[in-house]
Amino acid sequence: MTQLPLKDLTVLELGHTVMGPTCGLVLADMGASVYKIEPPGKGDDTRHLKGFGSGFFTYLNRNKKSVAVNLKMQEGKELFYRLVEHADIVIENYAPGTVERLGVDYESCRRINPKIIYCSLKGFMPGPYQHRMALDEVVQMMGGLAYMTGPTGKPLRAGASVSDMMGGSYGVIGILAALYERERTGRGKFVQASLYESVGFMVGQHMAVAAVTGEDVPPMPERGRSWSVYDLFQTGDGEKVFIGITSDRHWRRLCEVFHFDDLSKRTDLATNQQRIDARSWFLPELAKRFLQYDKASLMALAEEAKIPFAPVNHPTDLFEDPHMNQAGQLVETQTPTGQYVKLPKLPVQLDGESFPLRSQPPAIGEGSDELFRRAGVSEEEIRALTEKNVIERDPTK
Repeated sequence: MTQLPLKDLTVLELGHTVMGPTCGLVLADMGASVYKIEPPGKGDDTRHLKGFGSGFFTYLNRNKKSVAVNLKMQEGKELFYRLVEHADIVIENYAPGTVERLGVDYESCRRINPKIIYCSLKGFMPGPYQHRMALDEVVQMMGGLAYMTGPTGKPLRAGASVSDMMGGSYGVIGILAALYERERTGRGKFVQASLYESVGFMVGQHMAVAAVTGEDVPPMPERGRSWSVYDLFQTGDGEKVFIGITSDRHWRRLCEVFHFDDLSKRTDLATNQQRIDARSWFLPELAKRFLQYDKASLMALAEEAKIPFAPVNHPTDLFEDPHMNQAGQLVETQTPTGQYVKLPKLPVQLDGESFPLRSQPPAIGEGSDELFRRAGVSEEEIRALTEKNVIERDPTK
């Protein structure tokens, strides 16, 4: 992509873990110059996480630069203010009260740069819960998402950081709206997005069902059926394939391609509702027939029939997924050990082009000198601040 839409924007990201870095990642992939503000020495805590968090930094910080500044020191805070003068956007997802305590909150930044767009990402919007600490799993439990995901009595968080990533993405939507308005008014905005309200937006569909039907909505594993076939089926080679039949046309094509002539002729299976009513015998019969195929054969026939289907993949299967690779939706990303892995790009294209990798996840301070000079910080000042451990210089220079 030769012309990145956000290429003229400068972003200061006070982000950690997932929500803030997701917001910064989306802006960075779209072309903004995103500078991740980190503590000198150790940098962002996600650089050192193990287990399920060990890939956070690698995945969420491509196309960014790093600026190592100690905001707890007065000299670091004053330096940050100089950077704000030359920025368009500030992102933060620190714990409640932290940016105010550090003196890098919206009001402080707005006084320095009235055009600044400041995006605050928290667990909760302003209200009774706003001072609570929040985590992705906390808000999934509070917001009813975990209830809807697991069976009755066994609430289960979703298998990815959906609240964090949605909250960060909604932050981007707010930032883009504020940028559009700034073109008209010349003034910045205070943008807020949150984890809890993101979950609320996602479960709103279930709230609406309860309001319309007057009945409690059961967890998804126990939901009532809107479609006659919407299930996992065992294959002859011990695998599983999901098949969805969501229209009568799907049903007719299934019967034709799989040669289920006896089922296609049954008038009591002609409509979706009739098939739902017959699920007690009809679904076991279908399962028995699908068991005659191995996974590859079943999927090939389902694709020929143009019906929805899916294998049950592991996330690592996407590394070699033919569609993700041929569509150019994976990008070679360097891990902390120096190896390269293919990780997903933003699921967005403009005029058929996806957003490219421009730089690998940065080392601590990789980008500091560049931004300091843009902000008018002299070489003498940079050296003095480095000696006082207020900043860390770019290790690549």
